[in-house]
Amino acid sequence: MKAPERDDFEAALAAARPRAPAPSATPEGRLGRVLGALKLVPRTVLRLPILAYRYTLSSFMGRQCRYLPTCSDYADTAIRRHGAYAGFFMAAARICRCHPWGGHGYDPVPERLPAGGHALAPWRYGVWRMPPEGGAGEEGAGEDGADKDGGRAGAG
Repeated sequence: MKAPERDDFEAALAAARPRAPAPSATPEGRLGRVLGALKLVPRTVLRLPILAYRYTLSSFMGRQCRYLPTCSDYADTAIRRHGAYAGFFMAAARICRCHPWGGHGYDPVPERLPAGGHALAPWRYGVWRMPPEGGAGEEGAGEDGADKDGGRAGAG
């Protein structure tokens, strides 16, 4: 049996190596990557103070937020999920709701932007007042958590 030639061996090695994706030769590809990176700059700029607060001042003061997730986590998630503009107004509304006379409880970042929000009315992105719990407020529930009207909807 004859040993393989050196050229055959190098050709087999070259064929077995994984090929790197070819860089985009078109200017649109490079421009798209640059524009995509530039879109992340405002988000990153807004997230840096949140992260600085979370790892410095918040750790000294203690984590005592009235809401779950905490306000800093809410702001971070809103900015990551909805962008710098809408996320900023959602976070501002949440921080304005977080006061001793405000609400409390579970208040996640919405999956989608509110229907009324748009660039010319950015205040509509945020929920400025916490809706009553359960939709009917606390006066509709008894001590055991059951509705006073026996669970019937629309009983009057």
